Amino acid sequence: MKNHPIGIFDSGLGGLTTVREIQRIMPGEDIIYFGDTGRVPYGTRSRETIIRYTKDDIDFLLRHDIKFIIAACGTASSVALPILRDKYDIKIMGVLESACKKAVEVTKTGRIGVIGTSGTVKSGKYEELIKELNPKMEVFSNACPMFVPLVENGYAESEAAMIIAKDYLKPLKEANVDTLILGCTHYPLLTKVISAIMGEGVTLLSPGALAAEEAKSYLEKEGLLSDKDHGNSEFYVSDSVENFTQLGSTFLGKPIDGKVHLEVFD
Repeated sequence: MKNHPIGIFDSGLGGLTTVREIQRIMPGEDIIYFGDTGRVPYGTRSRETIIRYTKDDIDFLLRHDIKFIIAACGTASSVALPILRDKYDIKIMGVLESACKKAVEVTKTGRIGVIGTSGTVKSGKYEELIKELNPKMEVFSNACPMFVPLVENGYAESEAAMIIAKDYLKPLKEANVDTLILGCTHYPLLTKVISAIMGEGVTLLSPGALAAEEAKSYLEKEGLLSDKDHGNSEFYVSDSVENFTQLGSTFLGKPIDGKVHLEVFD
């Protein structure tokens, strides 16, 4: 069981930032990644549609004899996992809990910002979890729906990204947050732009990377860490394999050297 793969899914390419971190801190793990590129983005969909898409993603990964699942999608983690998690026997980890714990831990002023897709922000789950950890925390959220297409079209460090980010981040700057959760796995690719706007005094947290660290702790505790020296990664997408292979290297930080397959849902 310990050498079975970890399953990771996202609405598109953003979850590759989580894959990247897992490959770094758990190099012996095999990974099965599914990016629902044919139905991205999830953040603008209805609650019912997000739940249906997330169930499809989980069911697909379960066909690959995996030992553990990470929902590397902020929208799926906030909207669908609270509904679906208990319906499966396998452990399914989202990207919210670890980010909320870290935010409460590192903030000095108790003023925490959250940016994410419209679906993530509308769910209110980040604020709910942070308040459960510490009711004294103040949480300020703002949806940034244009960030995903900017990143996926190669404009993460463009002048357009800077202009749009200034507008999205203005209320968080005015709220004087000292910690900002990048509540979508695409957003770490905008770190330079976001950091330049928010300033050095604001700590940026990447939920995908933090989830990878929490995943390692869980697998160690359960005796499920792979005993191999080097793991293999296999990728599945619901749209163009070629586009995924080309753009995915930006998220992964290196060329995608695993197999990429097409999986289309009805």
